[in-house]
Amino acid sequence: MSTALDDLRAALPADAVVTDPDRLTARAQDGSATPPSGDPLALVLPAGTAEVSAVLRIAHAHRVPVVPQGLLSGLAGGANAVPGAILLSTERMTAIHRIDHVDQVAVVQPGVVTKDLVDAVAAEGLFYPPDPASYAISTIGGNIATNAGGMRCVKYGVTRDFVRALEVVLADGTVIRTAPGTVKAVAGLDLTGLMIGSEGTLGVVTEATLGLLPAPGPDRGVAATFDSITAALEASNALIAGAHRPSTLEFIDGVVLTALAAHDPEAGLPVGAQAMLIAITDVPGDAGLADVAAYRRIAEEHGALAVDVAHDPERLHQLMRARRALNPAMRAIRGGSINEDVAVPRTRLPELLDRIADIAAQSGLPIGTGGHVGDGNLHPVIAYDPADQAQVAAAHEAHDRILGLAVELGGTVTGEHGIGVEKRGALPGELSARVLDIQRGIKDVLDPLGILNPGKKL
Repeated sequence: MSTALDDLRAALPADAVVTDPDRLTARAQDGSATPPSGDPLALVLPAGTAEVSAVLRIAHAHRVPVVPQGLLSGLAGGANAVPGAILLSTERMTAIHRIDHVDQVAVVQPGVVTKDLVDAVAAEGLFYPPDPASYAISTIGGNIATNAGGMRCVKYGVTRDFVRALEVVLADGTVIRTAPGTVKAVAGLDLTGLMIGSEGTLGVVTEATLGLLPAPGPDRGVAATFDSITAALEASNALIAGAHRPSTLEFIDGVVLTALAAHDPEAGLPVGAQAMLIAITDVPGDAGLADVAAYRRIAEEHGALAVDVAHDPERLHQLMRARRALNPAMRAIRGGSINEDVAVPRTRLPELLDRIADIAAQSGLPIGTGGHVGDGNLHPVIAYDPADQAQVAAAHEAHDRILGLAVELGGTVTGEHGIGVEKRGALPGELSARVLDIQRGIKDVLDPLGILNPGKKL
């Protein structure tokens, strides 16, 4: 280990290798409820591809594990420290190298914060659609690592749909480009797609070429409350089936509404309703006005208690700011939370929510659910007191039951947060033994020594 540290210090600037225990402790765990499995060796802060390559060559030579990290906003333990690991942070890799109007791409380093990219391309009249709830604190590299989704998935798709090509450093320090930056490229196997969602287990992304779109119209929409979850789900199905497809369609249950109102009183969220839908369109002009009118009509036809029509960007900002606070608002109830992101076919959402309510009653813990109802990806959040071991145990049991329930209903244990360490135990329920063998075989080819984020994803 000391030799590995000496080599790192020789290869990187003096301030790019950190061994201070307090700083290592601060970087040892992401936003999940799962603690790190051991103490790291060092934190490294490379500024570019060449330095990342040097770190991995040294790690490979000394068989030292490497844990890639962004801003630690992940919710599955994917960036948690493992014993003796080099924590490879991308926090200095924040350059936006190019925004191209003709090819409609942005070329960026992985440490760029998602919101910063969204704002930068918007200033150029362009649009980067992927919109995770954590977009103000998540990075492009982290989004790629987990194939992050977000609010606009219902219309535009997930991170994968906007990645053209990647520059990746492999476990032995070799630098590769997965594809050209063209719209179409089918020569060879899809290494770009393989890297997306791999959670740092196959390589370290050092540059991404991302597809952009022309800027959409102004956001406008409705927030509708309902006296039952069933009515809200039926309204959401009608919205998706109609001719006025929203760019955002979010669901919040009564437990979350109460938590959000306490967490952010200025958002003006109602208390007492059993569910809320937020439907937003970004279609410009009269077509956007027609969308909003259709959303209001559908909500009223399905018995909405109230419909708040928001043509004012500030009002929509308040609503979406509150929605983005789902996890901290639920965590504030008792001080701790486990944040899920199961996805099921939309036809199974009523059963999913009914049975989550049963699990909450049986566990004695508040479980609030919100999320992307338009694509069936919901976020049940289990609140518990971390100082009460009985509650901790009950929360983890509820977590396991919800994951199993998602698979039982024909869905997945993770729509966008990733597996990390928090959900590895659920993988055999979703993926067959043969599929797992194939995936581990791919890992062995790209990382034969198993140094990249060991114990995660697979």
